[in-house]
Amino acid sequence: MKHLRKGKSPLAAALRCVLSPLRGAPHNAPKLLIGLSLLFIVALLVIPTGFEGAYQFRDAVKCKVLVEEVDNSSLIDTGLIRTGQQVCKIRFLNGRFRGQTSEGWNMLSGALSQDKLFRTGDQAQAVVHHDDGEIISVNLIDYYRLDGELILALAFAIFLVVFARGVGLRSVLSFIITILVLWKILVPLFLKGFNPIFTGLIAVAIMTFIILALVYGFDKKLLASFCGAMSGILFAMILSVICSRTFHIHGAVMHNSEALLYSGFQDLNLTQIFMASVCIGASGSVMDLSVDITSAVSEVVRNCPTISKKEAIKSGLTVARAAMGTMTTTLLLAYSGTCIAMLMTFMAQGTPIYNILNNNIVASEIINTIAGSFGLAMTAPLTAIIAGNIITNKKHFTNP
Repeated sequence: MKHLRKGKSPLAAALRCVLSPLRGAPHNAPKLLIGLSLLFIVALLVIPTGFEGAYQFRDAVKCKVLVEEVDNSSLIDTGLIRTGQQVCKIRFLNGRFRGQTSEGWNMLSGALSQDKLFRTGDQAQAVVHHDDGEIISVNLIDYYRLDGELILALAFAIFLVVFARGVGLRSVLSFIITILVLWKILVPLFLKGFNPIFTGLIAVAIMTFIILALVYGFDKKLLASFCGAMSGILFAMILSVICSRTFHIHGAVMHNSEALLYSGFQDLNLTQIFMASVCIGASGSVMDLSVDITSAVSEVVRNCPTISKKEAIKSGLTVARAAMGTMTTTLLLAYSGTCIAMLMTFMAQGTPIYNILNNNIVASEIINTIAGSFGLAMTAPLTAIIAGNIITNKKHFTNP
């Protein structure tokens, strides 16, 4: 290595640049991780998904408009159903037509989840079709929410950074990376026909490693928590595959899945995508639990460096049992919250429990809840055992 240190070749210089941040570890580890995370985020932002050039949006101009007047005379009310078209006078707030006024059309189909009724003063998202700058038609797609969403996201990020400082910054980076991995890697690969189960596991493994690395750095705790989390996630995936086949669940139970097939992706295996979604949905809680237990074992070993592996594992299992008391209901509450309207409908119609439990949508939610919770239950003791074996190394805690 001496000739590399003294050499002036480009290769030697490159090696020094790559290895120099690691020489100050662990002091420089957070900065290194933040730098690597930012590079990864930039790379994900640059990578195309392959689905950017959708034909229906290729020649349309998307902009923000202000609704100045509304005409509801063409609307048709039939009980709770409202159909027809709302004609609005709008003024463009941005884009190539900024400052101009035009007539915008809001089509209502009778679907309460999709329809919207604008009022004077509302800001809307519009799609403009034009011919060499001459407006042909303006369709009002939805309310304009980007400003509010941006403010909410920035407020969340600022709160994390102010309250937790460096840890908060790394939390924000992990949040952004998770979104980008899902949108830029996982979803495109699913659409391109890659095996959803293996693709989902790989994507979750990538996200888990990056997130845990941002929490712990390149440390033995990273290895312990990663192994514990992945063991629980893998178990949840296996259980979701077995239960989906045993209960005869078709992936069409997922929201918008049929619309996906009709969009030209009829060859997709929706059932395998559903199986992968169980694993993805449980991964966040699994990571949380693995970090809790790994940190607990680490603190026990740090405060008692002479502790044996057996005692460290025993302490980890004690924490694991306490954590499992609440973590097993985490997914139950999360999934129940998304289907509360369906449960209210069953009760309002007097549907017997026998029928409810045999319903395919309810059965799919049971798989989501039980498989995910089972993964959590397996994560707790496995993480305690792994952390106890890996972290109880006296060399790791020589100088408190």
